[in-house]
Amino acid sequence: MAVVTDFSGKVAFITGGGSGIGKAIAKCFVEAGATVVLAARNVENLNNTVKEIEAMGGKAVAIPTDISVESQVIDAVQKTIDQFGQIDILVNNSGGAGPNCPVAEMKTDEWTETLSVDLTGSMLVTREVLKHMIPKESGNIIVIGAEGGRTGLGISGYVNRSPYAAAKAGLMALTESVAIEVGKYGIRVNQISAAGVNGPRVRQVIEKIAQRDGVTPESILQNAVKNYSLGKFTEEKEIGKVAVFLASDAASAITGQTINAHSGLHA
Repeated sequence: MAVVTDFSGKVAFITGGGSGIGKAIAKCFVEAGATVVLAARNVENLNNTVKEIEAMGGKAVAIPTDISVESQVIDAVQKTIDQFGQIDILVNNSGGAGPNCPVAEMKTDEWTETLSVDLTGSMLVTREVLKHMIPKESGNIIVIGAEGGRTGLGISGYVNRSPYAAAKAGLMALTESVAIEVGKYGIRVNQISAAGVNGPRVRQVIEKIAQRDGVTPESILQNAVKNYSLGKFTEEKEIGKVAVFLASDAASAITGQTINAHSGLHA
């Protein structure tokens, strides 16, 4: 039987799709034939990404959404259903780096804000999308996680980044739990575990660590990539390619799993 990687007629709902990893994932799905719905807070980024996708000959719709706000999530999913009648693929990508400080100095609002976006927001979007996937007994959910939620490895470790690490650990458990719940409906749920991904977010993290430690960002980067077997951070499009694979028939027996896509991060 031929493996289907053509997503023509499919709709992918991608959170955080206006920039960075989400933008790259959106473009990969468009290249595979899918229509993409981009949900994120930054309207300018969303509109620019839509223009870039349309220039590729693809179809994209932007829905400004803060996934930490329940009413906005409900509205964004319903707008997608009203326009397209379906959501075949969900990519939970939205997230933030969170504060950079020890727990002894943690502010409650910073902790809560990080988990509300990085963990609770993904649950809200998953919940609303499943209301439409379950009746159709089909669908794919892909969660963008991080090694900080499993090993504590990353750029200079995850020292002083406990809210982010806790949220990513929660996403792994959420992925496994939901996969068990919805497998009987033919819905697959998997996570991609990234580490350093070349792009604006990782540069911001490096700059914060450099400032904290009183060193240059270049020295942080040089030391960090020594812990990657491939000697480099993963590219955003490489994450997108794995997402397309997980949503394809080539991965039809894969669910409840965390797939590493981190260029061989090691201790």
